[in-house]
Amino acid sequence: MTNDTGGRLLKGAAAGLAATVPMTAVMVGAHRALPAWERHPLPPRKITMRAAGKVGLRKHMGERHRLATTLAAHFGYGTAVGSILGAVAPRGMGKAAATGAGFGLLVWAASYLGLMPALDLHPPATRDSVRRNLLMVAAHLVWGATAGAVVDALRDGE
Repeated sequence: MTNDTGGRLLKGAAAGLAATVPMTAVMVGAHRALPAWERHPLPPRKITMRAAGKVGLRKHMGERHRLATTLAAHFGYGTAVGSILGAVAPRGMGKAAATGAGFGLLVWAASYLGLMPALDLHPPATRDSVRRNLLMVAAHLVWGATAGAVVDALRDGE
């Protein structure tokens, strides 16, 4: 791909998709380490099921469909916001990973302090426990750093 904006967006989308894999692993692992009373569903599940309920689909979904829909939405969101990172990440693995980590924090804050509460899909992060917020912040740092590094690797041939 050339160094055009569309190419950068596509590379960012691919990086966002790829980075959602380790992000999800961090989320699942950290979730299992939470005290039992804090192990309620993670935000991607809550958000997806809330959205499905708003459009009347949740009541028609079995567990398999709920899981598949949650994963599709989670990976789709990571892909979509990754495209933005592809447009702004600097060259150089270290710089791109650091920028990505900062971008991941921005995505967390914008999503859990703004967008999701505004859409009535998830309560603001300020209403969640410190441990659950740390879990999500760590997952977004992993996502961002990984996405930044992958963007840089994809641009290697340019």
